[in-house]
Amino acid sequence: MTDTTPWRRPAAAATEVAAAAGRSPRPPESGPARTPALPGTATVTPQPAPAPAPARARARARAGAGPGSGTPGGAPGGNAPAPLGQFLAKAAAVTAGLTAAGALFGLVRDQTIAHLFGAGHDSDSFLIAWTVPEMASTLLIEDAMALLMVPAFSHALARRAASRAGLTRKEARTQDPVRLLVGATLPRLVVLLAAVASVLIVAAPLVVGVLAPGLPDPRLAIECTRMTALTVLSFGIAGYFSAALRAHRSFLPPAAIYVSYNVGIIAAMVALHAVWGVRAAAAGVAVGGLLMVLVQLPAFIRNVGFGRRRSKNREPDPLDAPRGRRDRDRPTLIAFALIAPVVFFAVFRQSQVLVERFLAASLPSGAISHLNYAQKVAQMPMVLSLMICTVTFPVVAQAMAGGEREKARRRVEQDLALASLAVLMGSALVIGYAPQIIEVLFERGAFTHQDTLATASVMRVYSLGLLGHCLVGALSRPFFSTARPTWFPALAMGAGLLVNVLAGAFAVRWWGTYGIAAANAAGISATAVLLLTGLGSRIVSIEVRQVALSIARLAVSALAACVTGWIAGPMIPDPLLSAALGCLLVPAMFGATGTAIRAIEVIALPRQIAQLTSQLTQRFRNVR
Repeated sequence: MTDTTPWRRPAAAATEVAAAAGRSPRPPESGPARTPALPGTATVTPQPAPAPAPARARARARAGAGPGSGTPGGAPGGNAPAPLGQFLAKAAAVTAGLTAAGALFGLVRDQTIAHLFGAGHDSDSFLIAWTVPEMASTLLIEDAMALLMVPAFSHALARRAASRAGLTRKEARTQDPVRLLVGATLPRLVVLLAAVASVLIVAAPLVVGVLAPGLPDPRLAIECTRMTALTVLSFGIAGYFSAALRAHRSFLPPAAIYVSYNVGIIAAMVALHAVWGVRAAAAGVAVGGLLMVLVQLPAFIRNVGFGRRRSKNREPDPLDAPRGRRDRDRPTLIAFALIAPVVFFAVFRQSQVLVERFLAASLPSGAISHLNYAQKVAQMPMVLSLMICTVTFPVVAQAMAGGEREKARRRVEQDLALASLAVLMGSALVIGYAPQIIEVLFERGAFTHQDTLATASVMRVYSLGLLGHCLVGALSRPFFSTARPTWFPALAMGAGLLVNVLAGAFAVRWWGTYGIAAANAAGISATAVLLLTGLGSRIVSIEVRQVALSIARLAVSALAACVTGWIAGPMIPDPLLSAALGCLLVPAMFGATGTAIRAIEVIALPRQIAQLTSQLTQRFRNVR
């Protein structure tokens, strides 16, 4: 289970801030992996001895240096830039605010789907079609595109800053490495993505047949798939724009893409559901993908531009330069091979959703919808717990790059403890108060009380795998902190996916949706065990036994809190009041049990929170 069309994208805020925090231009962090230098994209050319300050200022003015061309914060017009710490704090606040807004609109989107279409054949058909944008989002926005293009643009900006001194504005524009990169990559990308989208539109019956072979009437799913297939093109362009803008230290437009995406879906459903039914939701996905591009387009034109500019005198064109010079301005197959382990890891992890919908297609109508709603709510504790690892990931990556293995070990062990504590406490709340939570969020309109009970029961089974999902997210980061990403996480994820497939194929015949959810928990837990044991012997020498004992103590605390919530929840008839009181009761019982059994993580939690806050504050203030 993984959040593929998320209510929010928590990684964006931390990775964007990490991208801007370096002393010299270097590949920013984006996504679950860190790629310090991609062969075939570029290498940063050593800069010559600096000229006197007035000369540099005049050269920058003649070259028309803009945001991202070498001044932190990208202060335009030659004005003095704001202090870098202030700039980072502002960027983090803006990104976090838009991320929270995207989460809120994502929740409203899912509530609107439940209200208008409930949990039946129509919603199942839409969710099958939604698989296409879910996969496209993982590959074209969050992972592969960012890991490839952010470093490429960062290197191009470094070459621009090193080569513009002494050039006229016209010369700077015609020899701009950034425009060279755009001209070499964006047209090819658009053509490739348009071709893939066209194939998906034509082959929609085959796609639906593969994704949901047991669907009784696939016609509606086929129509929806043809509309959602357009997101392959729009998501790819949006991901390209996001990578370029983040490299230019322009954070607001990329952070706003999921707000615009969810707003597009909600608006289309509200306006067209009476005429098109669930097709309105599929059309909204296509509209939302277009809005993701449009919300970034002005900033992309202003900061990056579209390719080279032709001069009237037809001066020598940089694209006519020798092949070696051209090749350094575009990603090569070597770069794709370098990030292949990350891509396969992401694809294998996302494929869990494909397995669920494949197995659920043969069950009665509503099964896919119940699984989807249960997944969206159950994953919230996991997402919140992984924010800890997302924020501290640059610390681990820097320690690994500097050879400070002991520092990396301590940080990883502390992250695992904090993340496990957060996800287990959240799991106790979700399991204990599942019916109340689902009723408050979704029970209205076409979503009946029977749908609430079915979804809550499935969500309780799903929650058994939340710890595994959290550990996979936390443990994969150290693997991807090395200079060259290793294949071990992808292989471990593939093994877990195999467990999911085999267990699900067996269990679905006996337990239906509960068997599918249990197979998901078993598969991701197997992956977590493999990553935990493999990390100590391959990357960071963590004490696996000690970590396992710590997690076991936290699990005992979570079990006590869960039982308490399960018993106390039905005692209060009002679901909203019951869930609100549960948010107080479950953590209190978790803390009391953890203190009684002397779980070190619970006892030391206040001190660790203070220490983490202090480290993050220091990082913002003293990034240089």
